[in-house]
Amino acid sequence: MAPVLNFSPELLLQAQGIRVVFLDVDGVLTDGGLYFSEGGETLKRFNTLDGHGLKLLQRAGITPAVITGRDSKPLRLRLAALGIEHAVFGTEDKRPAAEAILQTLGLDWTQAAAMGDDWPDLPVLTRCALACAPANAQAEVSARAHYVTRLRGGDGAVRELCDLLLVASGRYAQLLQAYLP
Repeated sequence: MAPVLNFSPELLLQAQGIRVVFLDVDGVLTDGGLYFSEGGETLKRFNTLDGHGLKLLQRAGITPAVITGRDSKPLRLRLAALGIEHAVFGTEDKRPAAEAILQTLGLDWTQAAAMGDDWPDLPVLTRCALACAPANAQAEVSARAHYVTRLRGGDGAVRELCDLLLVASGRYAQLLQAYLP
């Protein structure tokens, strides 16, 4: 059974060679809403499709990294459950955080992709080889993205990016085969 996904050849070419993906959280891995319990605890909703896509990326040798302006226990628990080792919390200045992760991994901007939805993400998005935005991203971010997903943040947008990167890496069909009879 052949995969049904289809991306433009130009987009696939641009996505080849990506080894790290920088992700924002609110509006990308979540729907951007902030939920607070009566006790003031922040609650977040994560999409399981995104989570599985991130695990597949890791199996394909592509490192997911999170850089976010917020910090919360639910977020840390989710990232730990996904095996995401590279994360920077509570920073609005995301470029230096991304550069530190690139240095740790021995990579450069030409091997990086990113997905963000608002202005604080632009310093990373504009340096990456592949800049992505979810369908509900702010207009200035969408205008600068190489690829805008069909899906909204928190509703599978990250999985869409993961699938693109897996197809571009040549690993998608092989990974899919493990789930087929």
